[in-house]
Amino acid sequence: MRWTTIFRLGLINVAVALTAVPIESTLNRIMISELRLPASLVALLIALPYAFSPVQIWIGSFSDRHPLLGLRRTPYTIIGLLLCAGGSALSPTAAFAMAENFWLGLPLGILAFGAWGMGFNFATVSYLALATELSGEEYRARTVGVMWFMLIVGVIIAGVSLSRMLRDYTPDALFTAFYVVCGVALLIGIAALWRLEERDRAPRTPERRSFAQMIATVAGTPQARLFFVYLVLLLIAILGQDVLLEPFAADVFGAPVEVTTRYTSIWGMALLIGLLVTSPIARRRGKPFAAAIGGSLVALGLALIAASGFLNIPAIFIPSLIMFGFGSGVSTAANLSLMLDMTIPGQIGAFVGAWGVANSMARLLGTVLSGVTRDALTNLLDSRMLGYVVVFSLQAVAMVISLMLLPRISAARFREEAAPSARELAALAGEAQG
Repeated sequence: MRWTTIFRLGLINVAVALTAVPIESTLNRIMISELRLPASLVALLIALPYAFSPVQIWIGSFSDRHPLLGLRRTPYTIIGLLLCAGGSALSPTAAFAMAENFWLGLPLGILAFGAWGMGFNFATVSYLALATELSGEEYRARTVGVMWFMLIVGVIIAGVSLSRMLRDYTPDALFTAFYVVCGVALLIGIAALWRLEERDRAPRTPERRSFAQMIATVAGTPQARLFFVYLVLLLIAILGQDVLLEPFAADVFGAPVEVTTRYTSIWGMALLIGLLVTSPIARRRGKPFAAAIGGSLVALGLALIAASGFLNIPAIFIPSLIMFGFGSGVSTAANLSLMLDMTIPGQIGAFVGAWGVANSMARLLGTVLSGVTRDALTNLLDSRMLGYVVVFSLQAVAMVISLMLLPRISAARFREEAAPSARELAALAGEAQG
């Protein structure tokens, strides 16, 4: 596999991620701390896209069987990119509209965040399936490492750029920043996709399966069910803090917008280093061992972030954020490589879609529960600090539980269990057609 191919796959990954950076690192803080919208509302809007996540299984399976113009993944990825960029660019307009007139602005908010979320589902399952097919098992770990290395570099650059564009914060500066980032993301993604995928001239697969059959293919093996639960818990711990980390620093430590925006870059740099060191660890000790190391550091980092707020010691926060970021990098690289191993030929899109559903479900549960818990405890205890502390502590507990499940997961055992199930369902579908 050529390095140029891996690089272009990485650019697609970067493009999709860039549309999320201004929402999850800046707009969340503006909506909660500046516009004084309830954190639970912000969490629901940011999590709303993930309610669409089950469609990833359908998109992945549909693209397995139905190429457009001879391309199985590229058209669906482009559709996703267009929706991602458009929804993200519209989101600040929706935020200010809700602050001015909530009931008139809410439909616009649902439209903006919903478009971004549907695009995320289309693009993610499509380009990950493409990466799985192009890399093959031999180059999969290298491909994952490079893709996420590039993603974090892109997130860091975007975070720094946003910080500079918002140094003198005004609503107009916020709008401009969103338009620039989303425009760049769209151009990068489309350029990277150009002639990346070879046209498939093979006839379309006649097999037709219902959505229930596709779900049964994934759910029909104990290893798949276990891995799904493991991913949900793991990702709740890693991703559930996204909506609250910057507001936490603003509300508890009084950090301004310019400073909290930089936290994404600090976290991203630590995560980047974690990505770089994961490959040697995984080669020597295996992917599960690397995943366990990363998860342990994530749990400890979250616990220390909670302690920094509870003890009111800002000096603890940055080192804790660095530890959390580094552990997230190790965990992400190890688990993504393991995730792509948990597929079988002919059903790559469906299984990648299932793991995408786990990712989205974790974001949905983690983000909504984080926002609702923060608001409920803040009102009950009359303390914003305690609301944040409890949320971060619960996320650390979720990571510990996922670590307890990890030793029971095996890619080899998954393939043994999944292949017969897929063949049986294909046979049933063929009989139904006949």
